[in-house]
Amino acid sequence: MKSHQLVALLPIKAHSERVPGKNFRNFAGRPLFLWILDTLLSLDSIEQVIINTDAEELLRSNGLPADDKIIIRERPPELCGDEVSMNEIIKDDIADIASAAYLMTHATNPLLKAETIQNAWSTFQKERAEGFDSLFSANRVQTRFYSEDARPINHDPDKLVRTQELEPWYEENSNLYLFTRASFAATHARIGNKPILFPTPQMESADIDDETGWHLAEIIALSNLISRSTRLYAGSNSDSLKM
Repeated sequence: MKSHQLVALLPIKAHSERVPGKNFRNFAGRPLFLWILDTLLSLDSIEQVIINTDAEELLRSNGLPADDKIIIRERPPELCGDEVSMNEIIKDDIADIASAAYLMTHATNPLLKAETIQNAWSTFQKERAEGFDSLFSANRVQTRFYSEDARPINHDPDKLVRTQELEPWYEENSNLYLFTRASFAATHARIGNKPILFPTPQMESADIDDETGWHLAEIIALSNLISRSTRLYAGSNSDSLKM
């Protein structure tokens, strides 16, 4: 069995409960799954992209690239369905594909940039020497939290301080994970016993889970496309003026 240094795991299923058909739905001009897939394929550090799926025909009919880095793995029937733990799907993938490390992300993270993924991989490689065994992305939050019964959690209402002076809290945002076979075997999960907490930029950290999340992420994606087009147009005009 050939072993790699870094393999990306991108699970994609046909059915979505809260946003029907979201993985294949048009998102800012193209099917949602293509956004993160194209980003993964653009990185030289990622040697293979493993798509564990029950929807190969849908993938191909919606523009799956013909790229040698992509490996389609048909999802076994016992691992299909909304109630199946993602850890079982990961276990199935890493048992079949050998790699020194695995990077997992989702079709529902379309805004994640290649630079951020590469930075996460570089951080993981560096920190493994210090005994860290995994990495997960998170949102850095500085705000006042309360429990459901209105009890303050991370602040004292009688001693009001500015939110930027509160201790930061971190929310796992499901954008990316890095781990090894050994770390997964130890915890049976993507996050090992000694993980690195990796904050990702707020404008990249969408994890589409409902219609509201879809619309907010699409607004950002469209804004990015407009900004890119504007820069290209300004650059071409500048070149024309120099001629």
